[in-house]
Amino acid sequence: MRVLAFDPGYGITGWGCVEDPPLRSAGYGAILTSGDLPHAKRLAVLSKEARRILAEHMPEAVIVETLFIHKNQKTAGGVYEARGVLLCAAADAGLEVIELGPMQIKKAVTGSGRAEKSAVHDMVQRLLSISAKIRPDDTADALAVAVAGLFAAKALKVKKRMGAGR
Repeated sequence: MRVLAFDPGYGITGWGCVEDPPLRSAGYGAILTSGDLPHAKRLAVLSKEARRILAEHMPEAVIVETLFIHKNQKTAGGVYEARGVLLCAAADAGLEVIELGPMQIKKAVTGSGRAEKSAVHDMVQRLLSISAKIRPDDTADALAVAVAGLFAAKALKVKKRMGAGR
């Protein structure tokens, strides 16, 4: 099974693709949009790049983190719009979308829903056998979303199979 996850952002959107078996990274990176571009153009760049990445990696499902923004309400609008662009790109590709909250992701990756970001990043590196520090943090976050999403997608697949047999 192969899934692709996005960590939505307006200026930086991290993405990570993982597959299993064996559990490994199939690619990761970040989509950057320039602050010099008009608002709508930045969203268009994000859309185009997300669609390219989806077509290149051909995942079975897309995982997107639900947002929890408590610090800067001003930037929240742009992040929500970026998230909408990513959801639309996945839906247009005909892919199943799984949305996970931050605590679900932390618990799936580290065993604790209250784990620190650094612990999550360290565990992602270990689980995926990535030796170098994953940068930017948005990309490491996306890989954590992907790992948690892979587990969720596999469970959903089993659940659907069990339901079909009734």
